[in-house]
Amino acid sequence: MDDSRETPGVNAFVTGYPVKHSRSPLIHGYWLRQLRLAGSYRAHEVSVEDFSSFIASLKDGTSGFVGGNVTIPHKEAAFKLADRPDELSRELGASNTLWLENGLLHATNTDGRGFTANLDERHHGWDRSNRAVILGAGGASRAIIQAVRDRGFKEIHVVNRTVERARELADRFGERVHAHPMAALGEVMQGAGLFINTTSLGMDGEAAPRIDFSPLVQGAVVTDIVYVPLKTPLLAQAEEQGFAIVDGLGMLLHQAVPGFEKWFGKRPAVDETLRALIIADMEKH
Repeated sequence: MDDSRETPGVNAFVTGYPVKHSRSPLIHGYWLRQLRLAGSYRAHEVSVEDFSSFIASLKDGTSGFVGGNVTIPHKEAAFKLADRPDELSRELGASNTLWLENGLLHATNTDGRGFTANLDERHHGWDRSNRAVILGAGGASRAIIQAVRDRGFKEIHVVNRTVERARELADRFGERVHAHPMAALGEVMQGAGLFINTTSLGMDGEAAPRIDFSPLVQGAVVTDIVYVPLKTPLLAQAEEQGFAIVDGLGMLLHQAVPGFEKWFGKRPAVDETLRALIIADMEKH
């Protein structure tokens, strides 16, 4: 992207349908103030029917935006409509970050980078194991599987209620990824050093099944991509059983960093003040 990204009036967005629940404007607004940059970042709701027209206006400059974030249900469409999706996006078939560069719309997916950056920050050494267990085979699990595989894990076991969906992911991401039904959870946890929940179990205070984490190796890390509540029922169970836990809030914060740098020309930092700001907003709702 050229130097115009640092001029006054640079505007970026987050779009989805619905999108009013997004905390991305809080995150990017904090960084804009902290770095004293001119510009804006706002939620821009677009329906499925209007999304291709919105992307066309982004490409031709009439939208007034230099790029933005894309959330549910537009990530796959964003990938297909981008001129230059990167390798991460191509393997996932979905993009969450868009930016204009030399007249072309580029796309990437930062979810996996957000996931690993959160673990790097909150629990150094989480990636020393060779075996990971991922609960869930929905859309959210794709970037997680990709990131864990690319970090060097030799075995990634995806456990899902519908095993066919887990098999689809194993086919997509290669021979290190293995699919299992829920009944195999205890067995595949044997010797694993990382357990990741990518399902919505326990979100917003809903009940979650009891899981025995004892088959994990000593020193294993349990993490959850859900961050409302901050300590989900699964994380609470793992902590009670003596395992290190990492909440999912940092994934949200860290996945926002690459986009901000593309649009506004400065690399922001995820700090405790930002984390406290988002937690305070969570507690209000």
